[in-house]
Amino acid sequence: MSDQPDRYAVIGNPVAHSRSPEIHAAFAAQTGQSLVYARLPAEIDAFEATVARFFADGGLGLNVTLPFKQQASEYADTLTDRARHAGAVNTLARQGDGRILGDNTDGAGLLHDLNDRLLVDIRDARILILGAGGAVRGVIPVLLDRQPAALRVLNRTPDKATQLATHFADLGPVSGGGLDEASGGWDIVINAISAGLAGEMPPLADTLVADAIAAYDMIYADAPTPFMRWARAAGVTRCSDGLGMLVEQAAESFAVWRGIRPATEPVIRALRPATQ
Repeated sequence: MSDQPDRYAVIGNPVAHSRSPEIHAAFAAQTGQSLVYARLPAEIDAFEATVARFFADGGLGLNVTLPFKQQASEYADTLTDRARHAGAVNTLARQGDGRILGDNTDGAGLLHDLNDRLLVDIRDARILILGAGGAVRGVIPVLLDRQPAALRVLNRTPDKATQLATHFADLGPVSGGGLDEASGGWDIVINAISAGLAGEMPPLADTLVADAIAAYDMIYADAPTPFMRWARAAGVTRCSDGLGMLVEQAAESFAVWRGIRPATEPVIRALRPATQ
């Protein structure tokens, strides 16, 4: 029997910025699990080959980040219900029989952070999501399950947002359109525009968050993000980046792999810069 620790990683492009190794190291220490967790960069056209090599070499699980979440859904042998609903996978787990399970923990991570840490109630809320990438596919089913009054997705490319809305139309009141259609009247505004990682955001009217009780950026950074700064300047007092979501979705992935869900609050506190 090998005494080597179990191997996990996060795969993406880019992936050098990922804080997942720190998070999972903290979870392992907290729960007494023997594992190592690394960053696994993959070329855009080499996702499947990189994943296959990782599992063939004995790896047990991967977190999947941009831009590979939909490819991961196609790669997995079996999908959980939440991954099947999302059509995107952020967690791959090698099962005892060698088959690869695909799961999506993004929605659960966002919901834990909004509900438990920020005390934001989803039920009957009017929710606006900016952006329509892979992470959005993971959160829409979970948000709709909490019965909001409305959920609207706006994207630079309107067709992508309307396609998402059509895909999830049977789950609740969801619609899609272009960013140029953005207007006010929302209780919760969630940013999922990945360009925010580079400090770039499209121009947004302050009226967009005029009625908002919360503004949430799914991107995380060491300083308040451009979206957070804009929302605060527009008068929203309850603003957060996505560090809490990142830790919460990681805890869900950890539970898939190890059968135990670690406590998240100590890890969020340890990772949160004092400047936030």
